[in-house]
Amino acid sequence: MNHYIDMCVRPDEDFPASQLMGALVTRLHRALVAHGAGDIGVSFPDHSARWLGNRLRLHGSAQALATLMAQDWLKGMRDHLDQTAIAPVPAHAQHRQVTRVQTKSSPERLRRRLIKRLMARENLSETEASQRIPDAAARLADLPSVWVRSSSTGQAFRLFIRHGPLSGAPTSGAPSPFNTYGLSQGASVPWF
Repeated sequence: MNHYIDMCVRPDEDFPASQLMGALVTRLHRALVAHGAGDIGVSFPDHSARWLGNRLRLHGSAQALATLMAQDWLKGMRDHLDQTAIAPVPAHAQHRQVTRVQTKSSPERLRRRLIKRLMARENLSETEASQRIPDAAARLADLPSVWVRSSSTGQAFRLFIRHGPLSGAPTSGAPSPFNTYGLSQGASVPWF
């Protein structure tokens, strides 16, 4: 985690920044699936309580970042991005974990699971499932998020992201520190 690349989305009349950030994160996800190493992390330096901001920062070794950027994963996005070259992390950088937070935000999905689970025992109908799990059961995280599309399922969903507290020392996750979204439950990224 000694190098980084900043990517800033430039919104235009046709595409809001949130849509462009979602497209960027989805493309990054696909590229990280292909890359497969778990050695690249992400952060969103301009995030706020509800918005990830316009800047995505990739973290990793110079070699890992160069290998990722050698793939043509930004095709179609370059007109909407300002991108820096691979640069070393400043010496004064602190560290923080950037993690995915999953919520039970889809009552429909919860109902399908309930029906599937109880089908053999109770022959539960959709109406009964709706009574057991009303729409009000949806819980959304009070965190910034981005709409992405999973490369494995093709499903679109909100990816909620938490930036943890700052620390003076890095932490590493094992055996693969970062998932295919560049997020980790154990490893930290430089923060500056």
